[in-house]
Amino acid sequence: MTLLDKDGVQLTVDDTVATVTLNNPAKRNAQSPALWRALAEAGKLVPGTVRVVVLRAEGKSFSAGLDRQAFTPEGFDGEPSFLDMARGSDSELDATIAGYQDAFTWWRRNDIVSIAAVQGHAVGAGFQLALACDLRVCADDAQFAMRETSLGLVPDLTGTHPLVGLVGYARALEICVTGRFVHAEEAERTGLANLVVPAAELDGAIQDLAAALLAGDRDAVVETKALLRGAVDRTYEEQRAAERAAQARRLRDLAGVMD
Repeated sequence: MTLLDKDGVQLTVDDTVATVTLNNPAKRNAQSPALWRALAEAGKLVPGTVRVVVLRAEGKSFSAGLDRQAFTPEGFDGEPSFLDMARGSDSELDATIAGYQDAFTWWRRNDIVSIAAVQGHAVGAGFQLALACDLRVCADDAQFAMRETSLGLVPDLTGTHPLVGLVGYARALEICVTGRFVHAEEAERTGLANLVVPAAELDGAIQDLAAALLAGDRDAVVETKALLRGAVDRTYEEQRAAERAAQARRLRDLAGVMD
């Protein structure tokens, strides 16, 4: 069932699995504010019955990053140009960027597990979109790069936090500042990718992983994801307490005992 198909984004749902597809291969799935709004809308349209969300892309590249039209003086039709944004007030500029970030935040919701299926180039905003997902399965031709600093910008689409969490501060700094490509083998070795497979096997690997994720009890998976996501911000003792509270909820639920 197709729930959305606009501005380079398609959302389909098959029972408990939703698939978000970047479907503008002619432009290597380059990103724009319109695409970001469509991605944010897709997140709102995902039914509550969905447990796994797959993010994939048509064509040879996952996403080549921000559409180069953004760097022209006029920018995109009907959108504020970079110059317009720079001239706005602090609050206006902050609100604009926050709106763009909405496309990248919902993938971390505790009620779903999100998987990025990455082939070819995932550059800049494309890299950050892959980082927005919980898991990344990559074709062996995948190449990640964070090119923002070469443009005088910073990665601002929520990618810095998960990148540091996955590969550590020093490697994240080196990747972002040099803008170099991280190839599939290094991505798997450093924890950036959960799995690397031949390109022809990417779809099958995603299906197998989705099936494995769906095998677990939904409420237990939701609680486990919440525990793991919160662990980095808690002390050891706080995490112990969070584990006890989560397990108490599960035991009462399984026993049919109401709080």
